[in-house]
Amino acid sequence: MSLKARLDERCGSELDLVKTVLAVSRIPYGRPSVLTPDAVLDEWHGTCSTKHLLLAEMAREEWPRTGPELWHRPYLVTRELARERWGSTVAETVPEDGLVDVHTFATLEVDGRRVNVDVTFPLAGWDGRADVPLACGDGDNHPAGDDPLATKADLVRRHCDPEIREPFLAALAAAEVRG
Repeated sequence: MSLKARLDERCGSELDLVKTVLAVSRIPYGRPSVLTPDAVLDEWHGTCSTKHLLLAEMAREEWPRTGPELWHRPYLVTRELARERWGSTVAETVPEDGLVDVHTFATLEVDGRRVNVDVTFPLAGWDGRADVPLACGDGDNHPAGDDPLATKADLVRRHCDPEIREPFLAALAAAEVRG
């Protein structure tokens, strides 16, 4: 059964692109045991990387004209940014001088232009045409390429301190983050 058919079954109806984006965004945030789209559906949680891998694979299968691309953005997480976006519990895990994280998001071709689509956290809605605000701060975007997980791992290795980043990610997974 295709990933899209599995998502449709889980959601109880056949989903178009907009409803698929919304459904994937509403899958709870958390690291699956295996970093694959299948694991996101099997375990019903995913990270920015795995949820966007799932979205991109379904878009390639069902809506190939959207030409899904994945991108990574290293960015500085400050306590203020964390508090505004994810609440005080997550902010408490951020050191005073901040931490660097690497965020993954997708772009889709819609009406002749590339649109940012971020399904990391629940979206209240999406019109199918406008950019979705990214669930991260400012930074430089890096194409994920043919092996998005390896590309991200390299960026994480170069930019992040795992002893600081991992507690932050665990707090995100434990928090009830709303879009």
